[in-house]
This record gives sequence, structure tokens and C-alpha cells, in this order.
Amino acid sequence: MKKKIITIVVLVLIVGGIAYRLAANKKVIDANNKATTERNVVIPVNTMTTALKEVDNNLIKSGTLIPYKEADITAVSAGKLVAVNFELGNYVAKGTVLAQVDNAGLELNLEAAKLVRDKAEKDYKRAKALLAGEATTEMNFQDTRYNFENAKNKIAQIKKQIADNKIKAPVSGQIVAKAKEAGEYVSPGTVLGHIVDVGRLKVDVLVSDEDVYSLKNGAPVKVTTDIYPGVTFGGKIIFISQKGNAVHNYKVEVALQNKKNHPLRAGSFAYVDFERKSHEKLLLIPKSALIQSLDKPMVYVLKDEKAEVKDISVGSSYGNDIEVTNGLKPGEQVITSGLVNISDGTPVKPITKK
Repeated sequence: MKKKIITIVVLVLIVGGIAYRLAANKKVIDANNKATTERNVVIPVNTMTTALKEVDNNLIKSGTLIPYKEADITAVSAGKLVAVNFELGNYVAKGTVLAQVDNAGLELNLEAAKLVRDKAEKDYKRAKALLAGEATTEMNFQDTRYNFENAKNKIAQIKKQIADNKIKAPVSGQIVAKAKEAGEYVSPGTVLGHIVDVGRLKVDVLVSDEDVYSLKNGAPVKVTTDIYPGVTFGGKIIFISQKGNAVHNYKVEVALQNKKNHPLRAGSFAYVDFERKSHEKLLLIPKSALIQSLDKPMVYVLKDEKAEVKDISVGSSYGNDIEVTNGLKPGEQVITSGLVNISDGTPVKPITKK
């Protein structure tokens, strides 16, 4: 019994010693962390204050190529697909039958409707002859006439349903999506695939209040791409919005003919040269201020003596500067150097301003 008590006491002392050591270590770690926090270094950085600047340059806007026409391949009626006649990449003409919904039930209904029509036609002709000989009433004649017309309408409805079960291409173009196969059931509105027509393309760009009034519908423009350096595509303005957005930019749509020897794809980047001088003011920042690629541009701005990351959208380049189209406004301080030493929330101190 005595040995047991001694063993318990020893164990308690050991546990207590371990706990004491852990507590002491925690105090040291907390003290070190506190010291580190207190000694948090303020990073010196260069900054610039953003402002709108008038740039004497040609009116060139960038945008993304989109199909001139595109449409879903859609089922009109319900039923099982007995045939799907298209694959990804196929080029199809408008009106081509791309899929077939089962018509077996409708064909039977059509035969039955024809029998009803034939009987109704005989009754109608008989009543017409009797009416001419004053052997029947006008009411009886009108009833047979109504039945005959109704039977003809029923046949027309069934024929339309049969025609609708032939799912046709709504536009000419290439199949870029396929969602259904033969044997599947579809309902009205079910999408079977998607067609894009890139024989012609469009580019949507935004033009400032200062420049939009100099543009006219139908005016020729030049379109270029990074895909084919030195190759110019002739285009023309097909739409100018009558309403600007919150920052007074107006949507302008340009159409261009694709070239067989230099084929373009929807989604590619393009530049629209309106062949005139621009008088708009742009917000420019040094390219060195960017902390990501042009696909996902971001910058650090100075806020409450700390670096704050901001997503931005960029436009055209002007030497060492680049246009900011969204994400910044005039009067903000953008950090232009010391970027490798900071992150979102890092304390910073501006040493120079531009």
C-alpha cells in the first residue's frame, strides 16, 4: 500500500513538472510572437496617385470576337430520339434535319384522323345535296360542314407535330456542343446541341462619351489580332448604343468577314481601329505596378498605411504604361515598387509619390 502511494506521488510530480515546462515554453513563445508583432517591419514603397490623362492617340479599342450568329438545337415536342445525325465539329446548313423524335404514335393518329375526315366529307357532301333539294335542314348541313372542317384541322395539327419531330438546324454553322444521343427522351425545349456561325464575326467594344459622337453606323473600321500580326480584317460598325453605362462608356458593335486563309475563332482577342484620333481621358498606371498577369491583373493600393490588393481590368498599352478600365478611380495611391516584400495587409510607408 505504501509503495502504491509513493508511486502515485511520483507520477503526480512528473506530470506537474511537464505541465510547468509546457507553460513556461508557451510564455516564451507568446513573448517572442509579441516581440515579433511589435517589431513588425514597415516596408518603404513608391506610390503614384491615379489621375485621368488625355492621350493623343488613334481611337483603337480591344474586345473579344464572338459569333455573328449562334443558336441551340432544341426539341419542339416530347418523345424518344430515334436518330441523332450530328457530331461535334460537323458543319451544317440551316434547315438540315439533325435529329428525329419517334413518330410511330403520331402516324397511327394520322391514319385514324384520315378515316374520320373521309367519313365527315361524305356526310358533308350528302347533306349539301339534300339541302339543295330541301330534304334536310340548314342546321344539319352546318353540323356536317363543321365536322368535316374539324377533321381536316385535326389532320393538319398531326402533320405539324410530325414535322416538328424533325429537329432542324436553326442556323448554318459548326456544331460546338452535343448533349443528347439516340434513345434518350426529350421534352419541349430540351437542348440537344449548339451551333455557331463564324463565317462572320462580331466584336463588342466600349467607346467613351468623348468619342462615340464621332462614330456612324455603317462606317468602315480595321480589325487586327495578335494571332495574325500584320493581317487586317475589314469591318464595319453595325450598332451604337443610345445608352451609356455608369462611367459614360457606350457599347459599339463591329462586324467583320472571316478569312479562309486566316481563319479566326470566337473568343480570340481583337483590336478595332476606328481610324480617327481619340480625345478621351484615360487612367494609366505603370506596368510595373501589376502583381499578376494581364489575364488576371491586380495591384496594391495604399489604404490606412497598409497595402490592399485590388482586382482591376486593363485595356491598351502605352509604352511602359497600361490603361485601367475598371477597378481603380482617380485619386487612389497605387504602389509601384517594393511589391515582392509585401502582401495584402502589410504595413507600408510611401517614400515618393508621382
